[in-house]
Amino acid sequence: MADETNDFDWAALAGMLELEGEAHSPYVQQAFEELERLVPAPGRILDVGSGPGVAACRLASVFPRAEVVAVDGAPELLALAEKRAARLGVRLRTRAAEFPEGLDGLGTADLVWSGQVVHHVGDQQGALDRLAGLLAPGGVLAVVEGGLPARCLPRDPGFGRPDLHSRLDAAMAGRFARMREELPGSVAVTENWSGMLRAAGLTEVRSRTFLVDRPAPLDEETRKFVRQTLERQRRISAEALDAEDTATLDRLLDPADPAGVDHRPDLFLLVAKTVHFGRRPAARS
Repeated sequence: MADETNDFDWAALAGMLELEGEAHSPYVQQAFEELERLVPAPGRILDVGSGPGVAACRLASVFPRAEVVAVDGAPELLALAEKRAARLGVRLRTRAAEFPEGLDGLGTADLVWSGQVVHHVGDQQGALDRLAGLLAPGGVLAVVEGGLPARCLPRDPGFGRPDLHSRLDAAMAGRFARMREELPGSVAVTENWSGMLRAAGLTEVRSRTFLVDRPAPLDEETRKFVRQTLERQRRISAEALDAEDTATLDRLLDPADPAGVDHRPDLFLLVAKTVHFGRRPAARS
């Protein structure tokens, strides 16, 4: 979840999305190694909901012979993806299309990647059906959804009540549930992602979870991402947290405090991301 409302201004979140893409790159790299085994030589790849193109550019690097297309509903983010591709020297095409209703007309692909996009759609099964419909026979869909919440602080950071993360998790989970309920056309569904991929007509379905493990001390860019994440959680969770936890977050986010996230030597990033894979059955001869 990227904001506290359903009316996301993705272009305004561009900096955050780029930081997130870089900070989470270890799990993406591991997932793409899995994709190299599943789809050794794809001719065409779609990254649906590509944002500023961090994963799309990595796909273009891993599969240099493929036509890689970054698909997103925000032209401003696609412009950033094009600049990133030029800077990295990889081949990347872009296509503006809203998700999921704008996917018709994209053509088929041997590999479709979609990272943390489906949960923003009211009808998640319908969105998966559309993604599966983009696959050529034998093609593979990889959807990132679920995993475990991030950790970046010791259980006891030295002030405030210990175990702040668990209370932030509860507050964010409550807000996420409300966000899902408020989405247009929201459909309640058991989020058995493997079962949902099978319901979309895919086979060889399985899920794998990959770690982002960035130990202390953090590099400057990852530290910046952690700060922005906590700022967002502070904003979204304000009404659900008590005064003591709010004060703890304010101190952590105070750039002048030696115990704040800008200066702590013990700040780290540990998060798990789950990728669900499925293959469209090959055409029968």
